[in-house]
Amino acid sequence: MGTYNVPRNVKGEGRILYIFSTKALIYTAIGIGIGVLFYFLLDLIKLGFIGIILIGILGLIGFLIATFKIPDTNAFNFTKKTGGENIDEVIKRAIKFKLQKKRIYVYEREEIKEKEEETKDE
Repeated sequence: MGTYNVPRNVKGEGRILYIFSTKALIYTAIGIGIGVLFYFLLDLIKLGFIGIILIGILGLIGFLIATFKIPDTNAFNFTKKTGGENIDEVIKRAIKFKLQKKRIYVYEREEIKEKEEETKDE
């Protein structure tokens, strides 16, 4: 008898506690860590309960950034270009773009034709 590989659905096997993927767990921990810093600062001025609320909110924001994708809709120009991509990837790209101080030049059709004609003449 021969052996056969049986295909199976492996999606979700890398999840912890069913809802946390490894990436979501890391982003949630980072959000909670930032919230803990705010908690200690607010606890110094006797507003620790606001710090606890911030821990929960920042942890949730970290989870949402790691888990969800930008909706693919034509309602906004931004979502036309990035629809269906992970939120964290878009944020990383935007930060990298800003740090490199890059610029995007947009040419109109007439300018492109003029430049093509200039290169042909030379």
